[in-house]
Amino acid sequence: MSKKDPRAARQRKHSRVRRKVSGTAEHPRLCVFRSLSHIYAQLIDDKLGNTIVSASTLDPGIRSELEGKQKVAVAALVGRLVARRAVERKITGVVFDRGGYKYHGRVKALAEAAREGGLEF
Repeated sequence: MSKKDPRAARQRKHSRVRRKVSGTAEHPRLCVFRSLSHIYAQLIDDKLGNTIVSASTLDPGIRSELEGKQKVAVAALVGRLVARRAVERKITGVVFDRGGYKYHGRVKALAEAAREGGLEF
């Protein structure tokens, strides 16, 4: 009897999504990664393999705002931050990559906050 590995299952889902989703310089890929305590977001140009913009809960810019907030609220802060940084670089259109996670909870909060911040996807 084999034991199910949720991390491997997520990676399989992510690879299925990545077959179809690819970012360009005009429409980079908004990639989300979440761990138990942090959440990370990057805008990636897959043609060149470059990260254009990134934001996470480890950023000094929002570190002070995180105290006492729940994970979903923290994810929304990261979504707004990545959107603000993208708009500063004149990027408005992105392709969303949920990273193999369900579009639910923290991933959904980050995506909706990025939309409110000015990104279109």
